[in-house]
Amino acid sequence: MEDPSGTDRAALSMKRLSLFVLLALACLLPLGVRAAATVTDNGPGADLQRVFDAIEQNDLELALERTDALLKVYPNFRLANLIKGDLLLARAQPLSTFGNVRGDPGQIEDLREEAIARLRAYHNKPNTDYVPRYLLQMGPEQKYAVVVDTRRARLYVYRNDHGTPRFVADFYASHGKAGADKTREGDMKTPVGVYHVVSEIDGGKLPALYGDGAFPLNYPNAWDKRLGRTGYGIWLHGVPHDTYSRPPRTSEGCVVLANQDLNTLSHYVQVGLTPVIISNEIEWLSLDDWQNERSALKMAIESWRKDWESLDVDRYLAHYAHAFKSDTLSQDAWRARKRAVAQHKSWIKVGVAKMSMLLSPGRDGAVEVTFEQNYRSNNFNEVSRKRQYWIKEDGQWRIAYEGAG
Repeated sequence: MEDPSGTDRAALSMKRLSLFVLLALACLLPLGVRAAATVTDNGPGADLQRVFDAIEQNDLELALERTDALLKVYPNFRLANLIKGDLLLARAQPLSTFGNVRGDPGQIEDLREEAIARLRAYHNKPNTDYVPRYLLQMGPEQKYAVVVDTRRARLYVYRNDHGTPRFVADFYASHGKAGADKTREGDMKTPVGVYHVVSEIDGGKLPALYGDGAFPLNYPNAWDKRLGRTGYGIWLHGVPHDTYSRPPRTSEGCVVLANQDLNTLSHYVQVGLTPVIISNEIEWLSLDDWQNERSALKMAIESWRKDWESLDVDRYLAHYAHAFKSDTLSQDAWRARKRAVAQHKSWIKVGVAKMSMLLSPGRDGAVEVTFEQNYRSNNFNEVSRKRQYWIKEDGQWRIAYEGAG
């Protein structure tokens, strides 16, 4: 067979390019949950897909036209600029792989990973009949929750619909250079766990690296400190204004979004309330399985509350794990204090309100439970916020940590 030349050769070259990317993508697509047709796209995923559709159709000029249109909207989108370079180069010579234009091989590999992550997310929106396992119960004041999947380089927003999480939006997001599961300062990893937005910083008060602004998180939280994890300064933040986005693993541990996505996300964030759950890979549950899991924990919490009111100290203390620690007391000191206090009580009433239950994606499976506690007794009354971490021990839910919320 004769060697192709001219436009035919360019088209075949681009087909090889597209197959290189799309075959890699195809290997990853089954990992997600197929999308409902009603879910809308965020970011340039749909436009990027249209470019690759044109490449697969051997229509080089249409692909270039669509890439130019994409760059008019996102002029600093490095991935789109790389694709445009390949498209132009394909007019003159065969392409053997993705990113044939001259450049740093590491940067090209980063952009290839970004292409795969974006296209995979476009094809695999969350099924609206499934929810992230971690959102067992959002508190009534928590209007939205954020869930990050570092493996898919994706950030998801869920709305609190009378206790049931409902998918709202998703965004491409970068994370730590060394991956996830941070344990120590300087390891270049993004932490895995349940965190909360503690403040908002305007971009004008920050170096250019942070773009339009930042939302600092409470890493290390009480559970991290218990496990000896160190480090600080984990934020959700934007990118420098001379670029559109960063490749999947390029931060020092923060979660990084395009500035326009960060600005959209800001409409959902409540400082002091919004939970940000960071996972290596999201576990999805059907609504029935999610309901069963949350009901089991709620029953354990209710049993703890009733046993506290009963003044039966042994029954009450049975709800605490063998390795329990409070903010200030060891397990033995905690138990001794509870027994001493109970001797002066003739009755106790404990009310629990505004409760949130958020499962950590970490290996220990701890659930952060926060609530407003209304404690009344014959000689002391107090309303306070409480934070507990519940773990499964010997097949039973028990409290491993308790402190101020």
